[in-house]
Amino acid sequence: MASLQCLPPTVQPRVSDHMNQIIDMIKKIIDNGCAYRIDGDVYFSVDKFPTYGRLSGRKLEDNRAGERVAVDSRKKNPADFALWKSAKAGEPYWESPWGPGRPGWHIECSAMSAAYLGHSFDIHGGGMDLVFPHHENEIAQSCAACSNSSISYWIHNGFVTVNEEKMSKSLKNFFTIREVLELYHPLALRLFLIGTHYRSPINYSRVHIDAASDRLFYIYQTLCDCEEILSQHGARNLKDSIPPDILNCIQKFLADFENSISDDLLTPVVLAGLSEPLKTINDLLHTRKGKKQNLRIESIFALEKEIRNVLNVLGLMPPSYHQVLQQLREKALRRAGLTEEEVLQKIEERSLARKTKQYERSDQIRKQLSAVGIALMDGPDGTSWRPSVPLAFQEHAVST
Repeated sequence: MASLQCLPPTVQPRVSDHMNQIIDMIKKIIDNGCAYRIDGDVYFSVDKFPTYGRLSGRKLEDNRAGERVAVDSRKKNPADFALWKSAKAGEPYWESPWGPGRPGWHIECSAMSAAYLGHSFDIHGGGMDLVFPHHENEIAQSCAACSNSSISYWIHNGFVTVNEEKMSKSLKNFFTIREVLELYHPLALRLFLIGTHYRSPINYSRVHIDAASDRLFYIYQTLCDCEEILSQHGARNLKDSIPPDILNCIQKFLADFENSISDDLLTPVVLAGLSEPLKTINDLLHTRKGKKQNLRIESIFALEKEIRNVLNVLGLMPPSYHQVLQQLREKALRRAGLTEEEVLQKIEERSLARKTKQYERSDQIRKQLSAVGIALMDGPDGTSWRPSVPLAFQEHAVST
């Protein structure tokens, strides 16, 4: 998570350290008449909570008893859920007013969130599979323990699929973040993840993660080029004004960013909004017309600054553009199964083929490298290379 530049949680509580809070909350629910005891177990009575089902929109009569767990005939209503389970042989247990046992699945979250955030807080998150029964039960038991309990926003993220199939161990298409990071830069994975709205399902495939990695390289290369040219001009020598077209570009970029991020975190729209200011920077850096632009350096400075601020908000700002570009190259070489020496040798071989007018051989070398995600760039100072989407993946993207 740290390598993905996720901010660490302030607190990471453990259930076993909060048994007193859990037992106290169950006592309050019983005292308020919303739970009952049976042979050392404690069950929440959904009939005592009229708004049960308001989060998921499900009605009690829609619930099919025994669908996931064996029906307990002792319960007053098949939908009643356990707050405390009596100890079974060989299981961990804690002492309680109802005898030795352990907490039910749902009560742990309510008790710990109340302990650190209070009974009312802004956002509660989780996967969409937790809407029912887990979060539905959390609402019921939290409100039964404290009538003032409330959460402003419930945020549920979509599932990850792999090549359009649900990720699961049974299908053997299950992988970990660590496995992905063996071949891809952490920020490429982050860019890929926020390229889909958090509530939508996200499809993981080599095509998509390669495209994200390629996009990331383009972003950082553009900003690295900015940094290089700006280092040649002292900030004190820059004028305060910028041309109206550049100012309009920046204002639109920032307005679109604020509107999109405020609209249920529409990160895909935010990422798309980077295209225009990045293109403008590249025009100012590399085109004949851009190099003649009035207040060119001031414009580059202003554009780079605002892009950097947005990348900071998205958690995509690296410690060093140059460092991450080098790391992206190293990952690309690993995916291609090549060393940089081998790529440079291919470049030298291609240069020799071009000098001797063996153009077919020259094209063949370029295509061989392109097929494994290495793009050759010819320029006034010779030929260089950069990571790219492998040719087969480019063709797949075009066909779909």
